Amino acid sequence: MNIVYLFRDSAAARIPLYGYAPKLFDLLCKQNGSWDKIQQEFIFKTDIDPQKMSETLTGFPLVFVDESSQEAPAVFGFFERSWNSIFETPKTQNIDNDQNNMKVQNIDIDQNNKKFLNDDTDRSSRIVLNHDIDQPFNFPTQRLPEKFSSYYCDKLKTELHSRKYSPQTQKSYVYYMKLLCWTLQKTPEKIRPNDISEFLAEIEKNKNYSSASMNLAISAIKFFYKHVMKDDTINEHRRPRHDVRHPVVFSKEEIQKIFGMEKNPKHRLLLMLVYSSGLRVSEVVSLKKEHIDLSRNVVYIRLGKGRKDRSTLLSEKAAQFLTEYYDFFKIDKWLFPGQPVTRHLSIRSAQQIFDKAVRRAGVMKKATIQCLRHTFATHLLENGTDIRYIQALLGHSSLRTTERYTHVAKRSVLSIKSPLDTF
Repeated sequence: MNIVYLFRDSAAARIPLYGYAPKLFDLLCKQNGSWDKIQQEFIFKTDIDPQKMSETLTGFPLVFVDESSQEAPAVFGFFERSWNSIFETPKTQNIDNDQNNMKVQNIDIDQNNKKFLNDDTDRSSRIVLNHDIDQPFNFPTQRLPEKFSSYYCDKLKTELHSRKYSPQTQKSYVYYMKLLCWTLQKTPEKIRPNDISEFLAEIEKNKNYSSASMNLAISAIKFFYKHVMKDDTINEHRRPRHDVRHPVVFSKEEIQKIFGMEKNPKHRLLLMLVYSSGLRVSEVVSLKKEHIDLSRNVVYIRLGKGRKDRSTLLSEKAAQFLTEYYDFFKIDKWLFPGQPVTRHLSIRSAQQIFDKAVRRAGVMKKATIQCLRHTFATHLLENGTDIRYIQALLGHSSLRTTERYTHVAKRSVLSIKSPLDTF
């Protein structure tokens, strides 16, 4: 059965497509959406009524998932008609009127779809890249074939597992190798160093990838050819220059507005911990009750970035909030349980919680939840805290990483007066 999944969050709505229903492609081409060929999905910036979308997509059952709420998914169009009649049999196959043969063909189609869905990377764990979705709609006539075979994919995963790379790094490396082979339409053994330059130029020019994303792609490519292909020629490729950007920092008044406008206690606690303890978003969503020491006001981070343990401070106000939070929500394991409750809250959900709180507070800065961590470090620096202590609290391996907060901290420039004030 061909099922359409409609995902909606606070920014846009998405309908992923997997290349298995040409009729569905034709129907969606007529809608007001943009095609993202990397993510293989339609993106709609305007709000979408799932009921009307289901009526438009006649013959396709629709599952609507509102990622910005805790409500269960809604289902539309499952019982209106028989779905076997809408499948389009490929021209290369012989059409048999026998009912049993039709069932076999439909089962084969569903099995192919299932295989593709299993091989695809989970949406919540993908790296969010800066695609230009405002470009004119340009729907491909056919989906380009994958060139990164499952054989090489398994070998790459084996090498990554043997070196105990984090799950996110493993997904990123596999993603970029698939993207490399798909973009060049070449298998790994046919790719030369000049092809790597062509690939990087393509994703920078047409996809507007940042230098950080490009460097991650180079790391994935170098790792694959060095440890899987046993070829060091790719290591000669130079990395792009880093973008020198200052972190976005909130004022104390803006922090008060953001926390004050968030009425959900679970969401407010999450934002409070990111700011008061300087946590990464991946660290705060994976906190467990056992990681909080209320007697010493300490937060323990287990296997953070770089697979390193560390401890950071716990605010007294956050500690008071936590005691009431434990009793009210009956927390046993995960501090912020997701859906299902056996898993923790996703990073994407945490980002959406932050986005909503910022909009309610009327803060116009373009920021992510990571900016609360930047603000934590900057406010400590402005209060006179030694930068080496801040480095330990943030879990930075190099002091140079922490030093970037000196560019936005006010402490060193508060005594300087503008020339205009001397008149």
